[in-house]
Amino acid sequence: MSGDAPPTGRPHAVQAPAEAEAYAQRGSVGVAFSICVYCGSREGTDPRFAAVAAEAGRWIGERGGQLVYGGGRNGLMGIVADAALAAGGRVLGIIPHAMVEREWAHHDCTELLVVDTMHERKRLMAEHADAFLALPGGIGTLEEFFEAWTWRQLGYHDKPVGLLNLGGYYDPMLAFLQRSVEHDYMAPWQMDLVRVGAEVAPLLDALVREAATARGAPERLEAL
Repeated sequence: MSGDAPPTGRPHAVQAPAEAEAYAQRGSVGVAFSICVYCGSREGTDPRFAAVAAEAGRWIGERGGQLVYGGGRNGLMGIVADAALAAGGRVLGIIPHAMVEREWAHHDCTELLVVDTMHERKRLMAEHADAFLALPGGIGTLEEFFEAWTWRQLGYHDKPVGLLNLGGYYDPMLAFLQRSVEHDYMAPWQMDLVRVGAEVAPLLDALVREAATARGAPERLEAL
């Protein structure tokens, strides 16, 4: 790939890992903030979950932010990406070759990075985000959420992590985690590393503000 930017308004797929990292880093310059969203590749049975995915995407796009996500076109993943794009946001999708071959990729992303492994996908998603938010989802969503949380408690990053508990979807999981605290497998401070909320707009606002403060860049709050 040459050093020139792709034509304005057209999605661009990058496949070489080193090239992908450099391209994503360059493309992210100038965005107000960057939020990594984990969510289901299905819509689920509750229409509120699809609605809240769209709300999250709009919130990010309307405020000049970047959505970082797994690059899929199905379910809540496609909904949040489409809403962010429609609202004028930048969407960075990161997806493994195997998922592209299954025709799961969202080719309308601002940038679509195609990588070799799931590990590389998650690493790049984390590197290009200022904060993380988990919406409703299944084991893939949970695995990504727990990894971002674990990395924070180990000190690999200090980026805020959020969990949208719409309609009590995550109540059983949170109760189980509290039981882990009671049995001394976790400490209360570890639970405090995750910001839990039932409404997506206030939760996103809090995550972005916390991320800006952590980076020592309070002037970015003025964009909200």
